[in-house]
Amino acid sequence: MAYRSTERTEARRAEVRERIVTAARELIAEGGYVAAQMSAVAERAGVAVGTVYRHFPSKSDLFAEVFREASQHEVDAMRAAAVERPDAPASERIATGVETFARRALRGRRLAWALLAEPVDPAVEAERLEFRRSYRDVMASLLRDGIDSGELPPQDPDATASALVGAIGEALVGPLSPTADGRDPEAAIASLVNFCQRAIGTEPAHVNA
Repeated sequence: MAYRSTERTEARRAEVRERIVTAARELIAEGGYVAAQMSAVAERAGVAVGTVYRHFPSKSDLFAEVFREASQHEVDAMRAAAVERPDAPASERIATGVETFARRALRGRRLAWALLAEPVDPAVEAERLEFRRSYRDVMASLLRDGIDSGELPPQDPDATASALVGAIGEALVGPLSPTADGRDPEAAIASLVNFCQRAIGTEPAHVNA
């Protein structure tokens, strides 16, 4: 009986924690980190402020958890679109990965801005660096496939992948910014994909609309 009670208690605790994280993510997606004050998170999650602090001792802890979950979701989406197509050329898979990342970012601009560029405290910045490393690893794996098959010219896959991730993030900062100039997102995506293809040593291909 005690064991079952503990199971129920832990399940309830996990459910409340996930509600808190979801509430914080929704608020950040709506208005950035400044919108996710602990009181606002508690209200959105339907819990007391003290409950939020029992799960997350500080706002930094909460934001870091939100960042981990949201960024992993984006990395998984890119990996699913690009890596899990072993029959396609590496250059095509890289283009698909870049396009997938850019389209998802431009569909969820406020959250993408928070993930990529919004000023954050050191705890969240550490997660941001891990986020970039995850993308680098996906790109490096694709580059190795292309180099090994002879499709891509010899190059350092880790260095090229790091450069690509940096370029992708920098290219999206403008379109994602709260003060964006309204540039056509399709043109921005096409330019970014074309740049990345040239950077790895291939000719640009058609970008899906």
